[in-house]
Amino acid sequence: MSIERIERRQGAALVAPAMLWTLAFFLLPFLAMIWMSLSHLEGREVVSGPGLENYQRIFTDPSLRRGIWVSLQISAVVTVISVILAWPLAWIIATRVPEKWRRLALLLAVLPFWTSYVVRSYSWALVLGENGLIMQSLIGAGLLEAPIQIMATRSATIIGFVHFFTMLLTLTIYSNLVQLPPNYARAAEDLGASRWQVIRLVILPLTLPGMVTGAFLTFVLCIGDYITPQILGGNSELTLPQLIMLQLGRRGDYPMASALAVVLMVLVTLAYAACARWLRMERV
Repeated sequence: MSIERIERRQGAALVAPAMLWTLAFFLLPFLAMIWMSLSHLEGREVVSGPGLENYQRIFTDPSLRRGIWVSLQISAVVTVISVILAWPLAWIIATRVPEKWRRLALLLAVLPFWTSYVVRSYSWALVLGENGLIMQSLIGAGLLEAPIQIMATRSATIIGFVHFFTMLLTLTIYSNLVQLPPNYARAAEDLGASRWQVIRLVILPLTLPGMVTGAFLTFVLCIGDYITPQILGGNSELTLPQLIMLQLGRRGDYPMASALAVVLMVLVTLAYAACARWLRMERV
């Protein structure tokens, strides 16, 4: 037996456990979900059989279409705001914070990850409520005469998301910034570039892979999140995960819930396809 064939068999043996794990806990459940999405509900009974009724209903029912659109809007807005806030923060930590204090700055950036998702969302509910810190501070300062409604709105959901994902993006962008050789900026300055031109034309493009990686993670985690919209957004505007849970919990419509989950995975796949070029650059 040739050495090349032996190496191929050894490689296959090493990869086999991961492949079997993926097959058992991802591929087979995903195929089962697709099959369930092609079934339909008659009364309380799930009737198996290939059909596209659930998908037709998703794109014809205004409430279901709106749920998809609301999820896309919230995820896009959160991603853009988080990138805008995270890049300057990451740049300040990487270039302006003294090295002896840099670890402390990064520690403060990751503090939101140490808190339970549910606890963090309820904390924002207390802050944004009519009797919360923000409303009472604005009323006390004379800027408002009466509390305004922020809780149970899309704005509350976006605020809760941005608080968490800004920190996530800060870490991904910071990891790119600290890897940039300082000679790039010095060379640009020697050639007559201003500080703003160095940032815009040199540093910003070189950190694009980190930004896109963080933006992709933000979009995926945001569009699939159920807890934050449920606690902060209420039921005024249902997102796609809330619609899925509604089908499962109240209606027991597993075929429709499966169809909505498949749509969610398709949206994530499209987001990956849009970011694939920069994600490959990041891996390299």
